[in-house]
This record gives sequence, C-alpha cells and structure tokens, in this order.
Amino acid sequence: MRHSCRRLTPALLAIAVAALLPLAAQAAAKRSANVKITNRTDWEIHQLFLSSTDDENWGPDQLGDEVIGVGESFTLQDVPCDLYDVKIVDEDEDSCVVPEVDICGQSQQWTITSGDLLQCEAGSAAE
Repeated sequence: MRHSCRRLTPALLAIAVAALLPLAAQAAAKRSANVKITNRTDWEIHQLFLSSTDDENWGPDQLGDEVIGVGESFTLQDVPCDLYDVKIVDEDEDSCVVPEVDICGQSQQWTITSGDLLQCEAGSAAE
C-alpha cells in the first residue's frame, strides 16, 4: 500500500501544479501598485496622463477633478504593472513627458521638484 502511494504522489503533484499554473499567471498579470506623487515644484499639477510605452495614445487624466497643489501629494490607486510614459501638465499648461517609468519595478513614489519639471519641459519642447 505504501508503495502505491509513492507512485500517486508525483502524479497528484503534477496535476495540482498544472491546475495552479493558470491561476499564478492570472495573478501575475493582475499585479498593480499604488503610486504616491509629491509635488515639490512652484506650480500646481493639473493633469497627469499615463500611456503604456507600447501604446501611442494617452489614457485619461489620472487626476480627474483633483489638482496636486504645491507641497501636496496624490496617490494613484491600483495602477497595473507596466512600463509607462507619463505626461505632466502644470497650472500654466506647460507639459512634459517622462518616458519608460517602470510601475511595480522601482517607481511607487515620485517626488517632482521645480528643477525636474523645468528640465523635463525643456526636453519635451526640444522633441
């Protein structure tokens, strides 16, 4: 009896692993993160757009009716893990694009300074 159990255990294990693989793939595909954005600039941030680097179109304004005031923070909720281009628009309607931001890789907290924004706007204007 003990001998037959040893033969069944690898078979049952293989069946269990085969059944769980699709669930693991689904869980990995649905990973997301919250991203806290802190505005350390001299301007309010009025709009923030995300676009997967594989997509040429911008998604909706992530701030909606909100504004990230000077010295304030805003948290984007449940952003699907991906590489994104990020477009920031300030109160003067100046915009900049930060390419290839890795959500879930290393970018769950962003602090934007005046220097960052000015440098980014200059780079975006040159393109």
